[in-house]
Amino acid sequence: MGTLIVHPDSKEKLTIIKAFMKALKIPFEEEKSPYDKKFVTKIQQGDEDIKAGRTKKIMLDDICK
Repeated sequence: MGTLIVHPDSKEKLTIIKAFMKALKIPFEEEKSPYDKKFVTKIQQGDEDIKAGRTKKIMLDDICK
């Protein structure tokens, strides 16, 4: 069949989704990230800033003075 990737925004929703899947006997895997959620959020925000052009260019000569 297919694969679903679910992103619940709270632990309560995650618990409900797991219970629902178990009740319907739908096998699932849980993947845990080794990274802190706040760190991942900051990296994702940085990626969005780059895509939106919210960057500042610094020349190497300006850093090495």
